[in-house]
Amino acid sequence: MNSPARKLTTLAALASGGLLLQGCLVGAVVGTAGAVVGGTAKATGAVIGAGVDAVTTSDEETRARREREQREWEREQRRCEERQRQGRDC
Repeated sequence: MNSPARKLTTLAALASGGLLLQGCLVGAVVGTAGAVVGGTAKATGAVIGAGVDAVTTSDEETRARREREQREWEREQRRCEERQRQGRDC
């Protein structure tokens, strides 16, 4: 038979072990959920990766955008100068 002291010791060991392993438990739950979901988890990862790519810009993309904006500004300036030569407002 189990004595009350033994039950208390077991309960204390389980409780302290649970506190120490909370991070492991969360990781195990997430890992299990990923394993259960399987292919969907991979697809979700791809979607998340695409979302990150969509909200981050590379140096090349930033440079291309700035060049495009500069060309648009120069084009508008030429149009404005032409309108002013014709006596119109910009």
